[in-house]
Order: sequence, then structure tokens, then C-alpha cells
Amino acid sequence: MHRIAFRASRSVAALTLTLAALSPSLWGCSPAQTPEANDPAKATNRTLADLNADRAEFPPLKVSDPLPPTPVPSTFDVADLAERVKPTVVNITTTQRVNLPDGHPFEFFFGPDGRVPPGERTGAGTGFIIDPQGYVITNEHVVREADEVMVRLSDERDFAATVVGRDPKLDLALLKLKDAKNLPAVHLGSSGALRIGEHVLAVGNPFGLGHTVTLGIVSAKSRAIGAGPYDDFIQTDASINPGNSGGPLFNWRGEVVGINTAIRPDANNIGFAIPVDDLKGIIQQLRDKGHVVRGKLGLVFQPISADLAKALHLDGPKGALVAQIEPAGAAARAGIKAGDVIVAVNDIDILHAEELPRQVAKNSPGAQIKLAYLRAGKKGEATAKLDTLEDDTLPPPLKPKPAPEEPKNNQLGVQVSNTKNNDGVRIDGLSPTTSLKEARPGDVIVEVDGKPVKDVDQLEKLLSSATKGAVLLAKVRRGDLSRFMPIPIPEKDATK
Repeated sequence: MHRIAFRASRSVAALTLTLAALSPSLWGCSPAQTPEANDPAKATNRTLADLNADRAEFPPLKVSDPLPPTPVPSTFDVADLAERVKPTVVNITTTQRVNLPDGHPFEFFFGPDGRVPPGERTGAGTGFIIDPQGYVITNEHVVREADEVMVRLSDERDFAATVVGRDPKLDLALLKLKDAKNLPAVHLGSSGALRIGEHVLAVGNPFGLGHTVTLGIVSAKSRAIGAGPYDDFIQTDASINPGNSGGPLFNWRGEVVGINTAIRPDANNIGFAIPVDDLKGIIQQLRDKGHVVRGKLGLVFQPISADLAKALHLDGPKGALVAQIEPAGAAARAGIKAGDVIVAVNDIDILHAEELPRQVAKNSPGAQIKLAYLRAGKKGEATAKLDTLEDDTLPPPLKPKPAPEEPKNNQLGVQVSNTKNNDGVRIDGLSPTTSLKEARPGDVIVEVDGKPVKDVDQLEKLLSSATKGAVLLAKVRRGDLSRFMPIPIPEKDATK
């Protein structure tokens, strides 16, 4: 989200649009043991080339498996840590040129010819140096639509920067500073080894106040906040404000463990950071390709509620329910079917549905991944060869159809009608007492407990024969997509 304020210059000669770059959502991740980990002075000068010794031009990043984290010592010196890491953090200012048309409502402020001179939209953010030759990481939303990017170091030197690569899905971008060399660079730690309660330090440019340092702890991990398809945020109480976007979150060793990204304005000291392990997985592609290519499984999934778990005869609401399969896609070729519950990817358990796209996205097109799933209560395994993910944007839902003027509720408390082709039962309206809490007007029930539903009479027979208090599993078409939802059979008839 962005806040835009209009102002005219005091000389009434230009119009400036000032933009404070905020995080795009909610208004607005212990390292491997290396010699540098025991030598803080060396840690802050760790270079990307040090990590990539196998390729002369730009060797691939190598990340060692982290060792168990070491407890924070009682002599933890915050001031020493801040002094060591601040030179690796940069302030970012972006400028977007705005050409205002003739007849603009503010034209009376300007010259006698009535033309409005170009204005500027500026933004502020933070970044950190990952290579001494001037490569900087920040949030993609910080540099989005920018015509010019300027970077200021802690020693007040300014550099023009170009955007080398972008990944909007993770909200990360790679910049290159012009004519930069021998810059201090961060050491990338391990977000996977972070523990809840561990001390972290945020350094950034909040409200233009460059190189502000705040201290906190890791409040939680694996937070999904609705920012994108791969939500997996570190939550911290280290103070984060507008302008901190793209800045580093350091552990007590001075290693970057997260990239500060989002804030919660209606709460105190609740901020979110992208795990640095996610950055490690894409940094090479950002450098080499300018964008990120991910593997595609080719299915639509949905979370599993308590009622759905009951209808699916599961022990609990765990896993990702496959709602729809892309014809001839990777999942279809592997034998996955709608109604399957994926419970693991490459032996990593899927406890929550949103973890499925995260695990799949870690793999490149052509990679083979192992899927564990449940089908009708039985365990199964499959191997899927991933396709290339090009556009995972879902089509909009079907526009709801107005309910009849004098609707008649069935025993579920919904108004239904036959579809034109008798290929399901359309929900036209819902009463306040309906047991179908996940349904919407316009949904089409096509299947109940594995039995096709062609018309209203067939649906009523299936509902009437069901045990009172049971939970049936319905397959529902919503727009061009299919999903599953539970149908709790009420103890009492909801018909009026």
C-alpha cells in the first residue's frame, strides 16, 4: 500500500508527489558454522564470491546445512553488533517521473502557458550489500515502477543503482550500484535455524531516518499474512516502520536471517520479515536471468477445515486438499486426483495447506518431487515432474445470481435450482441459519459423497437418506474452478 500526498513547491514552479513506500500487505527468517561466524569482523566482510568459489564469473551460491544454534551469551553486546553491521546497510531513494497532462486541475499554479511541468513521485526504503562489487538486496515493492534509484551508504557516499532482477512473488529485488567496489558485505545466516525468542536486530531507514537500529526477538515463524502465494514470514517485535522495507534482520552473530517487509499498523511492534533461506533459493536466478522461474505442479488446492476433515475421515485438519487438477499437468501425469489430500512433499510434512506451494516452489521446472497423499483414507505416493510456472493467477469467481423473490429453503437452509444443462444444482440464496457456512450464491453442487448430482430432486434424495448429524463431502463448482466443502446434515429440518 502506498500513501501519496500532493504538494506544490513554494515557488509554485513544480508539482511534487511524495510517496512513502510502505509494505504491500497488512498496510503497509543458527547459521552454518564457518570461521567467520567466530570472527565478527570477518563476518561483516563476507562476500558473495567467498560463498561461490566454483565459478569465476558468478559462481552459484552454496549454503551449508546449519549446525544447532548456540545460545545467546549473557555478554551479548548490542552496541558492538550495531557498529559492525551498520556499514552493510544502505538507504534507498526512488524517483518516478510523472508527466501531468494539459488541463490538470492544478495547472493554475504554474506558468502563463497553462502547461503543468513534470512532477516526481519519490519513495524511501532500505537494502543491504551482499557483494563488495555493489550488489544490494531490497524489497521489490521499494523499486517497483521507479525511474531512478539512488543508494546512500552509512559513510554518506551516494551511488546510482539499476534493478538487476525482480521477484514480485517473494517481494525481493537485486540492485547493482554503479562504479562500486570494495564495499562491506553481509554474511547470510540461516532462518531455518532461528528459534522463537532469539534476539534479532533490525537496521533501516524508517521515515527517512537513516540507519536506525531496533532490537527485539523472534516472536513467531511461518506466518501467513496474505502477502502472496509463498507466505512464510518471521514475526518480530523489533520495531519496523515505513521505510524499513527491504532492510536486514540480523541475528546476534551479525548474520542476516530475514528481510524486513511488512508491518501491522493497528498493533504495536508486530513486523514481518522474509526468511533469508528464501532469498538463497533465488539469488542466482535474479543475477543470471533477472527473474525467477519456478516449477509448476498443476493443481488447485484448498485448506482443510475441521468439518472437511470429518467428511474426509481424517484424524485432523492437516494437509492440502486437491480441489482441481490441470489436464495433462504434472499432478495429473503423476496420478493425483481431485479429492486427494497431499500430506508431504519430498518427505516434508504439509501441516497447513499454504505450505504446499512453498515446498513446490523450491524446485525448478523439470525437477522430480515425491508426493505423499491420502485417498479415501489410504496412503499413496507419487512422483511428479514439474512443469514451468508461468502465470498462477486464478480466474475471478462466478458473479452470484440473485435469489428468487420468494425462495423456498431446503433442509439445509439454502435456495437451489437446476442448472440449464442439468449438470448440477445451483445455490441461489442462503438463509441466516444455513449449515453450509462455506457456500456462496452462484455455487453449483456437482457431487455429494462421490455421487454425481444432476438436479434438485437427486440432491434432496441424497440429503434425506443421510444420517442426521453426519457430515457429507460435496464437490462444488465456483466459476471455472472446483472445490470441496462439508455439508453438515442438521439434526432438525431448516425448511420454512
